[in-house]
Formats: sequence, C-alpha cells, structure tokens
Amino acid sequence: MNAFYKKYKHGIPLVLYGIIYLVWFFLLEQRTARSAMVVHMNIDDYIPFCEAFVVPYLLWFAYVPAVLLYLFFHDRDGYWKNAVFLCTGMTVFLVISTCIPNVHHLRLRQFPRENVFTWLIARLWSTDTPTNLFPSIHVFNSLGAHFAVLNNGTLRCNKKVRYGSLALCISIILSTMLIKQHSMFDVLTAFIMGAVMYGVVYNLDLVTVWRYSHSYQSVKRARKRIRIKIG
Repeated sequence: MNAFYKKYKHGIPLVLYGIIYLVWFFLLEQRTARSAMVVHMNIDDYIPFCEAFVVPYLLWFAYVPAVLLYLFFHDRDGYWKNAVFLCTGMTVFLVISTCIPNVHHLRLRQFPRENVFTWLIARLWSTDTPTNLFPSIHVFNSLGAHFAVLNNGTLRCNKKVRYGSLALCISIILSTMLIKQHSMFDVLTAFIMGAVMYGVVYNLDLVTVWRYSHSYQSVKRARKRIRIKIG
C-alpha cells in the first residue's frame, strides 16, 4: 500500500482540485443573478448552427482526461505541466464567472430539424445553462491537451496521435460555436489565456523550476536535520 501511494501520490492534488472545481461550478450554475453581462459579438450572428458538431463537443470529455492520464502514468513532468496549465485556467474561469455573472442568448428556440444530434444537444442544453461562459473551458482545455501532446516526446513523434489530436482540438473549438454553446468572445479569451499559460508553463518552464527548487530546499532541510542529530 505504501509503495502504491509513493508511486501515484502525485495524482492527489488534482483529485482534490477536481472536487473543489465541481462544487464551485455547480454553485455557479445554480446561482440566479439579478443582472448579468450579455456575451455577444457581431460575428456570432453569422455562425451557422451545425448539430453534427455535438459529437466532437462531447468527445472533449474523453480527450482531455485521456491525455492527462497518459501523462500521469508515463511522463510525470509533462503531467505536472498539463495539470498546472488546466487548473490555472479553470481557476481563472471560476473567479471571472463569480465576479462577473454572464450569459448568452445564442441558443435556438426551435431546432431546424430533428435527429440524433439535435436530441443530444437538447439533452446538453437541459443540464448546462447558457451562463458562466468566458474564457471557454472547452477551448482552453483542448488547447492544453494538444500542447501537452506536442511537448511529450513519445506522443509528438507518433504522427497519427499528433495529427489526430490537432484535428480533434480544432473540431472541439469549432463545435463550441457551431452548436451555440459559446460566443466567439469566449473562444478568443480562451486563446489569449492559453497563449499566456503556454508561455508560463512551457517557454519559461516555471513548473519545473518550482519543482526542482522545492526539491532542493527539501534536501537542504534534510541535511540540516541530519547535521543537528549528529552534532
């Protein structure tokens, strides 16, 4: 049991964060704000409704965890970078949604046709309110998953995985607008935050710097305790 804990204890912080995130998000979804910022850009009125894109939208729920789980078992440094990327963005989203209640009015009053895709969208809309929108976590986390793929040696060298990840990432981003889940504004703000976080996590590599600094300080404290005991 102790060996199992030592091997997989790096997953505990993310599990705890996931619980906090879900509770916080649930409370936001239940909130009834008296006034809310309406999120809308003129280009939203020209984006068509395409119900088939609900498929990549829903695949997001497998795509992001699959990348994270692969890194968890095979690339601990990549896992920490991806976890920090995702959690930072989701925290910013929660803070913005808490401080600036927001809503959009893009959803259709009536579907132009009835099929399995519109049925799925109807189920989605019944459980997900058109509030708490920017930056789009669907977009931001998709970028984070693809960035993680590009920065892992094994995944990056596999052309099928690399191009498959890119195609899925793009289709998920498009789906957020094509099934009227998000405004272009939500997508743009997610891209801006994604660019900032890429610079922090991958270009500056602050996660690795912090981890090694923390490890170095731990070693120094351990050596100091040993010297005290010997002395």
